[in-house]
Amino acid sequence: MTKKIYIASDHAGLELKKILINRIVKSNIDFEDMGPFTYEPVDYPEFAHKVSDCVSKNEGTMGVLICGSGNGVAMTSNKWENIRASLCWSREIASLARSHNDSNVLCIPGRFLSVEDAIDILDYFIHTPFEGGRHENRVKKINKT
Repeated sequence: MTKKIYIASDHAGLELKKILINRIVKSNIDFEDMGPFTYEPVDYPEFAHKVSDCVSKNEGTMGVLICGSGNGVAMTSNKWENIRASLCWSREIASLARSHNDSNVLCIPGRFLSVEDAIDILDYFIHTPFEGGRHENRVKKINKT
């Protein structure tokens, strides 16, 4: 079970972020809301960097990032060492991101999912363990050294 979830969005994902925080609370997982806190337009990279910095420095934690398409936050987050951010649009993709890729940051395309689907994706992401085994060597090769 993850120790803590760092969560952020841009202005387009703010409403969905609030809903997902409620789901995290119901799962009894510690979390930190890293913003934004108003609907004023913001630049998503600022928030993706905040979450990614925390996850990269705190083993056993996860991040959740929400923007319109999910692509911008995923690209930004994956610039960080030890971050494996995955753009997930279904429970199956979320499950595979965790079980095969040991993904530690979930990126959600807020403008393209129903609230129910986003909650389902979050649940699968945070509750699916990494399988290890044959996937371990592949995951080790992700970071460029």
